[in-house]
Amino acid sequence: MKRRCLRTGLIIVLLCGFAVTAAAGGLQRKLAAESTIEQIARRGVIRVGMDIFVPWAMKNRKGELIGFEIDVARQLAKDMGVEVEFVPTRWSGIIPALIAGKFDVIIGGMSVTPQRNLKINFTRPYYYSSQGLLANRKKAGGFSLQDFNSPDVTIAARLGSTAALAARKNFPRAKLRLFDDEPSAVQEVRNGRVYAMIGSQPLPAQLAAESPETFKAFGAQLMKEPICFGVRKGDVDTLNFFNNWIEIVKSKGWIADRYHYWFETLDWKKEMR
Repeated sequence: MKRRCLRTGLIIVLLCGFAVTAAAGGLQRKLAAESTIEQIARRGVIRVGMDIFVPWAMKNRKGELIGFEIDVARQLAKDMGVEVEFVPTRWSGIIPALIAGKFDVIIGGMSVTPQRNLKINFTRPYYYSSQGLLANRKKAGGFSLQDFNSPDVTIAARLGSTAALAARKNFPRAKLRLFDDEPSAVQEVRNGRVYAMIGSQPLPAQLAAESPETFKAFGAQLMKEPICFGVRKGDVDTLNFFNNWIEIVKSKGWIADRYHYWFETLDWKKEMR
């Protein structure tokens, strides 16, 4: 009698185990089918959220999108065997737009911060950026970096960017004006309505080199940042694919080659004229 009960109990345990395993397998298949990477494959298009800022993403003389991040997104799409659709989005609203499903991934020079990471997940870095300061030469030509930390000084930055964080951290006494995009901030510096702006390199250095009579750049690295793709939370398959793709293209030197072209040369300027 005891043996029979033991056998019955063992059979029940085994059946329960099989049921749990089957349920877990079904859940895993369901999650895989619902992943962004699977949806991209079925759709045949990857939708990329980005914003316009030089030289990450901008329009050439023909009105076509070019830039470092544009190259990255197009190469990713090519390697996936799908088309790419760019979804220009104001930087201040780009994370809510990703969460709302307006696009599949952010590829737009986005650095990781704890506040952003609470809302979305990030891939491993595919390159590193830093923040620099671009000043109006007439207003701040004789300034040292420390002179910008004054209540008499106004500094511009892009709304929702780490440039704004760098401004507050390095120049807490200065006034800060925020703009929806970097071109607007640059124009304020150009017109002398602010003393300076903070933006991701190489923009400050390149603008100062092109127009030394108007701009002055400071070589100090105000903030070094890891740049990553942004993806929605709870999607391990998509995160895994993007992480592996990043490692592959980095190991082949492709990222370094594109970085050199866009950040360390001005050869791309011919595409703008």
